Amino acid sequence: MFADSAVIIIRSGKGGDGHVSFRREKYVPNGGPDGGDGGRGGDLVFEVDTGLNTLSDFRYKRKYAAGNGEDGKKRNCHGKDGEDLIVKVPPGTIVRDAATDKVIADMSGDHARQVVLRGGRGGLGNQNYATPTMQAPKYAQPGKPGMELEVRLELKVIADVGLVGFPNVGKSTLLSRVSNARPKIANYHFTTLNPNLGVVDLDGGSGFVMADIPGLIEGASEGVGLGHDFLRHIERTRAIIHVVDAASVEGRDPIADIYAINRELEAYNPELLKKPQVIAANKIDAIYAEEESALPALKAEFEPQGIRIFPISAVSGQGLKELLYHMEGILKDLPKEPVVYEQEFFPELAKLQEEPYTVEYDDKEEVYVVEGPRIEKMLGYTNIDSEKGFLFFQKFLKEQGILEELEKAGIKDGDTVRMYGLAFDYYK
Repeated sequence: MFADSAVIIIRSGKGGDGHVSFRREKYVPNGGPDGGDGGRGGDLVFEVDTGLNTLSDFRYKRKYAAGNGEDGKKRNCHGKDGEDLIVKVPPGTIVRDAATDKVIADMSGDHARQVVLRGGRGGLGNQNYATPTMQAPKYAQPGKPGMELEVRLELKVIADVGLVGFPNVGKSTLLSRVSNARPKIANYHFTTLNPNLGVVDLDGGSGFVMADIPGLIEGASEGVGLGHDFLRHIERTRAIIHVVDAASVEGRDPIADIYAINRELEAYNPELLKKPQVIAANKIDAIYAEEESALPALKAEFEPQGIRIFPISAVSGQGLKELLYHMEGILKDLPKEPVVYEQEFFPELAKLQEEPYTVEYDDKEEVYVVEGPRIEKMLGYTNIDSEKGFLFFQKFLKEQGILEELEKAGIKDGDTVRMYGLAFDYYK
């Protein structure tokens, strides 16, 4: 069974508790505290497994938890760290926060491993709390809890070329003819309910991966039918082939079909229309009279827009060679790096909502000072020197209401804001 989405619950391990104990040995007078620290909780890690091509395993198991850290022991013995849990996923899997639908990780390209939830820190044993005035502390630090999160996994096909078109125009037949794929083919709508991938090998060429994207219908961008499930796969392709029925076997207008599909692509993600498009006018073997052909109208409509028309027959193989070598030429001029989505949701920062912060004006230094656990931890997670980190930093200030608090405190353009070791000028 092919599965391209699943919802699971993941949890990192709890840190072990610190231990309370005292040395009680013969010939060791006044033995001090010797309670060991708790072990660190295990991390929850996502890792790409190139041998997987489906998320079907996640339909049968929904909860994944890393190991808890072991409690500290006497004689300064440190508790054992909890085991990390590595969750294997196919290349192209996107991990989203189920509540907000924001991207946590995109397991594509070189991004083959990511720690999604970090384990809780182990608690300190009572040996860490001994002071000259408190030589026998009877308390230790409990381990920090792990994090639990419901996430949605979605698998997007990673292919060079995506075949799009209304149902029953011959996409599956085309894919089976030019590649090693063996999709289910029948003369009824929605035969293809899952994307099929095939490798196209060309003589003297490098070849490429082609995907048969399931048939689209109007309203797909609004979720009609299996719309979103279909459309998400097109985002990763580098070029698009519109397959149309040039013989109008079912009485459809191929020009109207192309515009209808492009409207759905634009409504879902306007960037999709920037991909190179080619039209494969299929079923020319079923054209018996020139007046029955839609080819002249297709060429008149789309070739002035720079979109090439290739008359083909997926059944007889006519015109396929020209189409495939043209696509190879297009792909050579396109970047090979797959589209990788930036991380939008940071589980560690989501927990900071409960942490306090303060906004105050320092009259002596004439700066606005923003401090508190929420700010300190955020800066610890973020690399401000990188473009991505700085953009996230700006977004954090806005979403957390910090910019609003600064404005209430009377900040003006050009005033200085200090956050621990970071200082910057404020401009609205």
